[in-house]
Amino acid sequence: MEKDRNFKYTVITGNTVTVCGRVLEHEHTGSAMLTEIYRAHAGDWPKFFKMDTLSKVGYLASELLLKELGERRLEAEEYTSARAIVLFGTTASLCADRNYQETIQDSDNYYPSPALFVYTLPNIVTGEIAIRNHYRGETSFYVLDGYDAGSMAFHLKCAFLDDVTESVLAGWVDSTGNDDFRSFFTLLYREDVQDLERLETELKGIMDNLK
Repeated sequence: MEKDRNFKYTVITGNTVTVCGRVLEHEHTGSAMLTEIYRAHAGDWPKFFKMDTLSKVGYLASELLLKELGERRLEAEEYTSARAIVLFGTTASLCADRNYQETIQDSDNYYPSPALFVYTLPNIVTGEIAIRNHYRGETSFYVLDGYDAGSMAFHLKCAFLDDVTESVLAGWVDSTGNDDFRSFFTLLYREDVQDLERLETELKGIMDNLK
């Protein structure tokens, strides 16, 4: 890893949004905050309103990061296989599962929604980001028992074992409820994963802000 390379990352919690150290102002918290931030900073993807909370948080974290880094948006038939998406979390699709359960809990008020059922898989968030950005590289979501910077660093290094991947959009996404969530996203290149010990230290430092 280049010693002069600084990690740039976004952090989203239920009441705070930080982009590369800069706190974004907002009036609301929880799910209302996500909508407010979307409309103010990333309001050109209407599919956002159909996403579950986990996908909204991951989508916004990725959008804010890529915008801050000045990445050009791929358009029309453009796509890239050189960028992977590797995410981690502990709650998986718990929030969407709970929302869906509410629709089938009461036999007298039974209204199962296919729109909710779609999001009862944690890797849907990686798909939403890949579709938005025309990425065709690896997309993975690892469900861990807890914050584990060592395991994350290992899996991120493994993402570069092929000859195609040049960068990885990496992050942590959790959501236990519509107003309870936490996430960080960063963009890694091959040189960033060579020193696993430093990568682990960087990831741990970022995740300490999520607790």
